[in-house]
Amino acid sequence: MKVLGMIMAGGEGSRLYPLTKDRAKPAVPFGGKYRVIDFVLSNFINSKIYSLYILTQFKSQSLTEHLQEGWRFSSILPDHFIVPVPAQKRTGESWYRGTADAIYQNINLIEGRGFDLVCVFGADHVYRMDIQQMIDFHRRKKADVTISALPVPLKQATAFGVIQVDEKNRVIGFQEKPQKPKSIPGRPSEAFASMGNYIFNSDYLVKILYEDTANVESSHDFGKDILPGLFKTDKVYAYDFRTNRVPGASRKELGYWRDVGTLQAFWEANMDLRNIRPTFNLYNKLWPIRTVSMEEPPAKFVFSREGNRGQATNSIVSEGSIVSGGIVQDSVLGREVTIGSGAAIINSLIMDRVRIGRNCKINMAIIDKEVNVPPGTIIGYDLEEDKKRFFVDEESNIIVLSKRFSFEGISNPNSRNPRRR
Repeated sequence: MKVLGMIMAGGEGSRLYPLTKDRAKPAVPFGGKYRVIDFVLSNFINSKIYSLYILTQFKSQSLTEHLQEGWRFSSILPDHFIVPVPAQKRTGESWYRGTADAIYQNINLIEGRGFDLVCVFGADHVYRMDIQQMIDFHRRKKADVTISALPVPLKQATAFGVIQVDEKNRVIGFQEKPQKPKSIPGRPSEAFASMGNYIFNSDYLVKILYEDTANVESSHDFGKDILPGLFKTDKVYAYDFRTNRVPGASRKELGYWRDVGTLQAFWEANMDLRNIRPTFNLYNKLWPIRTVSMEEPPAKFVFSREGNRGQATNSIVSEGSIVSGGIVQDSVLGREVTIGSGAAIINSLIMDRVRIGRNCKINMAIIDKEVNVPPGTIIGYDLEEDKKRFFVDEESNIIVLSKRFSFEGISNPNSRNPRRR
């Protein structure tokens, strides 16, 4: 059976601003050395699905470079490829108008290519999944389309698109962020939330895309328009993601799926990784998360000239980083980060090639790539002062410094007794 993966990586990611100021959401760095897109790509490769098109649109340069550096097959087999596909307006004058329109505008990649199934997956979630198990479910049910569904507590389901199913998991209805969500049969405290991942029979997908394109009232989106109109006549099933079993994963990780679409969710997912027993374990060698392999030296922790000891606790420190007489606590450091003597980094995410000067105090912050933080800078201890100088997320009060942020012209008041939050 030939399976094609089409990965939707065109997301603008406005709620992750300023991390998406210069890049698409799937290209945002995550977990010290990864990008968000690495998780869905790893799931496909670990599931032995090697025919992948990645549909890009907004600010795709960083994403394209990442794919070229870390996701190229050396095989000469024709069905082993990972190819970024930029929006090309092949079918008209508009950019992608919805998820279905994005596939339709690239329908030439499906028609006549001999694929039996097409997996349409998003690129901006953190999770592990054996996609072959979802394919097996799809085939057993003889489904036209299967939707990956996450069981969530009924009270939380109001924030999701809810899928209603019968006792055999056949879809019988959809609810978009309902006030009174319908529960899963036999599980009155849970509802199925759509994960936005779909498996289609190839010929069926082509047929419904042509039909949707002819519908002038459609917004050309799978979740909003197409699937809610199909379940009454066609075989639409929901796949319970919690039943998915990945080699090496703990019971704690079952059903782990994080939409890192807001700064708070993004920060929380990163901070979970630093824990002694994280819910999502990066060290699972049986289902590895792959990414660009670089040639940096190991991380190093050294005494400064003043005799301060470089140290890190409950933290992730990536390759090439040097902690010289500073303290890193409950944080995630990317590649080639340098921490100066007397500096203290707490509850923060520091991305690649950031330089933290001597005696800096940083707390509850996300610092994007290639920022030079001057000595003595204090961030995260005086919220009102931070709001004058930096971007502060209104929901979480997390301070964010965008890529190559410049401190030129910014005052640097000293707080004598910074308080940990």
